[in-house]
Amino acid sequence: MQARPISKPKPQNATQKVADALALAIHEHRLMPGTKLGEDEIGEIYNVSRTVVRAALQSLAHIQLVEIQRNKGAFVASPTTREAREVFEARILLEPRTARSAASRATPRDIEILKDHIAQEHLALDAGDNGRALNLSGRFHIEIARIADQNTISQFIETLIARSSLVIALYWRRESALCESHAHHALVQSIADGDEQNAEELMHSHIVDLNSALDLRDRPVQAQNLRELLQATDQ
Repeated sequence: MQARPISKPKPQNATQKVADALALAIHEHRLMPGTKLGEDEIGEIYNVSRTVVRAALQSLAHIQLVEIQRNKGAFVASPTTREAREVFEARILLEPRTARSAASRATPRDIEILKDHIAQEHLALDAGDNGRALNLSGRFHIEIARIADQNTISQFIETLIARSSLVIALYWRRESALCESHAHHALVQSIADGDEQNAEELMHSHIVDLNSALDLRDRPVQAQNLRELLQATDQ
């Protein structure tokens, strides 16, 4: 009987790797809304084919981080002021109830994870890396949705957080809000205590405060050097 050839381990999915790298650059505000994402340039940066880049951009367009314009190419998405308002209105509707559910379900390990997010956020702020701090802040909210164990709502919230990153990049007006970490600390404490009502109220106040830090006026798009921005964290 002929022996079967030993199958080699599959290489890391190149499309996902490129999509993840671009998404991180967008969430950390290294790639700002309106930045053109040239397929050839991205392919050279990550040493992949245009087919791989195109698939990565399509996956990011599916979650509304990228806009693909016919005969023009792909760009980092630029939410309008109306879309920005809708994003935060949706977050105000969904996230307080999610925080309530998280308070009823959180384990000690969940609380450790949330506290670690806050610690990492503080380290980023201390290093002056506001983009990374904002990304970690978004991940904190996604983690609460995970703890709530409501998969459908969690998926909505993850998309809203991604859109929020773009909204903040365009319309943020109060950088001091980055340092208002007491909101996250208080949320974690209420979730750890199992205080569902307080967790819901704190999350509502927190999202309202984030919304108040936005200046919803149109912003001009500034040209950026794609290669420098994407390679900044690869060094």
